[in-house]
Amino acid sequence: MELDFKVTRLHKFDGTGATKAMCDIAISDQIVIKGFRIVEGKNGLFVGLPQEKGKNGKWYDCAFPLTPEVREALNKTVLSAYQAG
Repeated sequence: MELDFKVTRLHKFDGTGATKAMCDIAISDQIVIKGFRIVEGKNGLFVGLPQEKGKNGKWYDCAFPLTPEVREALNKTVLSAYQAG
């Protein structure tokens, strides 16, 4: 089954912080994953994965792509939506 990613919600932030926006992603119109971040890093924009805070106070990814191809498709979809909006 081919995965189809679609940004269902995109909220841009004002200001100079590293996090530029938050978004939710629908996968093949079957499931939505909330909490992706668009972050300005030292090498440009990248997509941060949803995270949750552990009992030890550290943050852990709670969703992640299993292949480089899925990661690339996800990045392309999210960054295109960010730049278009």
